[in-house]
Amino acid sequence: MKGETMKTPLILETNLPGLNPPRRGKVRDIYDLGETLLIVATDRISAFDVVLPNAVPEKGRVLTQISKYWFSQTQGIVKNHLLSTEVKDFPSVCQQHAAVLEGRSMLVRKTEPLPVECVVRGYLSGSGLKEYRATGAISGVPLPQGLTEASKLPEPIFTPSTKAEVGIHDANIDFDTVVKTVGKDVAEKIKRYTISIYKRACELAEPRGIIIADTKLEFGIYQGDVILIDEVLTPDSSRFWPAREYREGVAQNSFDKQFVRNYLLDIKWNQKPPAPVLPEDVVRKTSEKYLEVLSLLTA
Repeated sequence: MKGETMKTPLILETNLPGLNPPRRGKVRDIYDLGETLLIVATDRISAFDVVLPNAVPEKGRVLTQISKYWFSQTQGIVKNHLLSTEVKDFPSVCQQHAAVLEGRSMLVRKTEPLPVECVVRGYLSGSGLKEYRATGAISGVPLPQGLTEASKLPEPIFTPSTKAEVGIHDANIDFDTVVKTVGKDVAEKIKRYTISIYKRACELAEPRGIIIADTKLEFGIYQGDVILIDEVLTPDSSRFWPAREYREGVAQNSFDKQFVRNYLLDIKWNQKPPAPVLPEDVVRKTSEKYLEVLSLLTA
């Protein structure tokens, strides 16, 4: 991935003739190929669980390449669903769409996704900070008194949440609720995998100038085993902070879509559809941030 500078077409959504209509997530178009899935990362961006009207240049490629990197780096911890990101390896029906798929798509194993968002936090920010200020805990995990914005936690904590549909906000849940949802064995596995992946990622990212404040992972069941699915440690699913600028007690600059969230908070959008159109400078700066974190991680 070193030195990748190719530009990809701007894509808000895909409709690929010869394939069944896709299921559209907030960012990804997912095509069912029978025993496998084709996941196409578009340039859509969402905030507060609402898809925005703009496309962000290079975003889909960045998400795919970063996920590819992390799948490779964490496969010693847990197996994952990735089969290939190379279009030449995809089924023949996909080959005619190489111009759209190149760089932004993954062929993956089909799994039974678990109905839990696996969030791990190493620093206090966002909804976790809000819950901590109200209760002194996050997802039932008690924390020391006196923490503030961007405080580093004594140890990374597992703070799962519900898996929201578009337009519905995730809600933090405690570990007992996860056990009731997926069973004790699976719950303990995904907690262990989530924290181990986070620690491994921090070991790799921090020497490259990136603090990973928190991230969200997803898992599925494949042939009876728990495996890692979806995207991994991207700017869409994580808070990435420049290590050189870190200062406890204040909101951090970031390499992720917090930049977009901050703009939307500044204009006092009500966080309900329809979402406002982002100004060109916000779109450009967001694209630059995504490309920068890809470069830092994979150069």
